[in-house]
Amino acid sequence: MSKGILERLAAGPVLGDGGYLLELEKRGYVQAGAFTPEVSIAHPSAVAELHREFLRAGAEVLQALTFYASEDKLATVGLADRLEDINRAAVRIAREVAAEGDALVAGNISLTWMYDPEDAGSSDHVRELFDRQLALQLEEGVDFVIGETFSWLGEALLAVERIKATGAVALVTMAFDHRPVSYDEFAPAECARRLVEAGADIVGVNCLRSPQTTLPLMREMRAAVAVPLACQPAAYRTPEHQHDFTALPEFPQGLDPLQLSRAEMAAYAREAKELGVGYIGSCCGSVAGHVRAMAQALGKLPSEERDWKSKTGKPMSAYEFYGHDR
Repeated sequence: MSKGILERLAAGPVLGDGGYLLELEKRGYVQAGAFTPEVSIAHPSAVAELHREFLRAGAEVLQALTFYASEDKLATVGLADRLEDINRAAVRIAREVAAEGDALVAGNISLTWMYDPEDAGSSDHVRELFDRQLALQLEEGVDFVIGETFSWLGEALLAVERIKATGAVALVTMAFDHRPVSYDEFAPAECARRLVEAGADIVGVNCLRSPQTTLPLMREMRAAVAVPLACQPAAYRTPEHQHDFTALPEFPQGLDPLQLSRAEMAAYAREAKELGVGYIGSCCGSVAGHVRAMAQALGKLPSEERDWKSKTGKPMSAYEFYGHDR
């Protein structure tokens, strides 16, 4: 029987997958702006192929593509009535691909854009949105649930509450924009403490920021809590004046020049491990090549697949001709 996420984390770092919505947008399957995940029912093979790329690259967890698959978000593109189909299909696709290796499948809930601390009724509405998604995903069989990209600690706490109400393992991550505090003015360490007190099994940070500007926040969390940490930064470099890549004028269709190299993502994985991060993943902008470089940096894949050498005594590729093999 495959070990669960907490058992795997107890044995050492676990490598997550990469980004889905932006990569599928680049491939023509997701609409920029809306970024809703109906691709799971419209083009399931495209989702399966991206899962398969991450799995082959060394990912040990595949996230079901249910980010933004809540009712109100789907309603923005007229698909509120397809909520069940999209959530179920996303989990099924991830499970089918995960069975080709030894990967776990994570359910996923995310920011709803409906949380408002000034509106007493919004919390109950967000609870209902989460509960609908969670019921469908758990029926399809996820191994644990990721709640992610919460800028409001209050909404993240609701995610913990609803995930734990199902009995599932809860990995919940905050997203910090240019200011390293939540929208309700809590620093990373305090966010981590409150999430753990609410019952989260794994806490951390995801998206918006680059690895360089995310890791300092992880250090604050590591000093504050003893539970496993999760880190899933964006694979984009951002200028000092704006650490949130989604706030840049290049977002979303001009981000290509800002994408980090494989070597930079490998360096991030090594530093995260040294910092004591258990779940080492990546988010928007991270593709299979990044995940593979991270897997090699963490010792989960060999750095070279097989030996090779010219038999003629002459270079047989530009790699040899220019001395890159040295």
